[in-house]
Amino acid sequence: MLVFDAHLDLAMNALEWNRDLTRPINEIRRRELALTDKPDRGRGTVCLPEMRRGGVGLCVATQIARFVKPANPLPGWHSPAQAWAHTQGQLAWYRAMEEAGEMVAITDAAGLERHTRLWQQWLAADEPSGPTDAAKSAGRARPAPPLGYLLSLEGADSLVTLGHLERAYAQGLRAVGPAHYGPGTYAPGTEATGGLGARGRELLQEMDRLGLILDVTHLCDESFWEAVEVFQGRLWASHANCRALVPHHRQFTDEQIRHLIARGAVIGGALDAWMLAPGWERGKTTPESAGVNLERLVDHIDHVCQIAGNARHSGVGSDLDGGFGREQSPADLDTIADLARLPDLFRARGYRDADIRQIMHGNFLRFLREAWSTGPDNTSAGPRG
Repeated sequence: MLVFDAHLDLAMNALEWNRDLTRPINEIRRRELALTDKPDRGRGTVCLPEMRRGGVGLCVATQIARFVKPANPLPGWHSPAQAWAHTQGQLAWYRAMEEAGEMVAITDAAGLERHTRLWQQWLAADEPSGPTDAAKSAGRARPAPPLGYLLSLEGADSLVTLGHLERAYAQGLRAVGPAHYGPGTYAPGTEATGGLGARGRELLQEMDRLGLILDVTHLCDESFWEAVEVFQGRLWASHANCRALVPHHRQFTDEQIRHLIARGAVIGGALDAWMLAPGWERGKTTPESAGVNLERLVDHIDHVCQIAGNARHSGVGSDLDGGFGREQSPADLDTIADLARLPDLFRARGYRDADIRQIMHGNFLRFLREAWSTGPDNTSAGPRG
């Protein structure tokens, strides 16, 4: 089944973790065995071959570069210009993957439809129907299509001016999360408090004009409620779980989930283990000791479905290798290819195949079709002349 993963930090892993994501996962892990600079060394879960193996033919891929002021203890760049330059390096990596035939940018409805058909045809042709076909499928004898990616900016601190947002849109940016962790230029995020401020409201208004998608994932509670009031366009939560199941302000309350549903949003369930297990202690708790497995993700997605009364507002935004690896992923997940196991887990809960397809890819595809049918490509909105 085609999988749409709504949040992957691919360029971050390629440039900051120095991972050649075109190589097999075991090779990437072996090259990191002697490294100790990051806690997930040798335990990565994402590479392009594993995405293909699991049918993850579409994703939302990020640019991310935090700007930190002198009093901010978080790691990051010391000026917005440095942060912007880093996002440009990340963009260059995505372009290099396009030139190599590994990836293709999805920026409009026509490209989305073309790429989706290509992948669905490829997956259908590889569906085993007998012993011979099964063996062929296991080896993926036919080359897979390139991986489609929609470019998103996680944390807007790298936007030196609003003119840089317009420039980023021209480069293919289609979604923006104004905040990440801590205090930000345009909005406070996870582990911070407070409203948007004037610059944040101006950012949202410019996003509205350009037809960009607002990703509310990391907004703190105050900035979330202000943002959804100011922003009039389409919004989603690319990688977020439920506070009712794991109490933490990084997660969404049922009230926030209801508001997102009313706005037509889709919420991508995330696989960072601390978001799946109450009481997780970083560096101490393990997925095995906390009983974190893929079923926990199904719990969170099911919670959203129960609030909605249907399966039209849930998806997958795995966030795999978003600064963590197997040490902080479900114990029964080895690589991103294991997302292909989710449909069977939903079937065991009584979900119909039509609803499972919606969760695995259909809801985010529908969201984009609707957003782009009335977006800047079909209206007067868009860059100024």
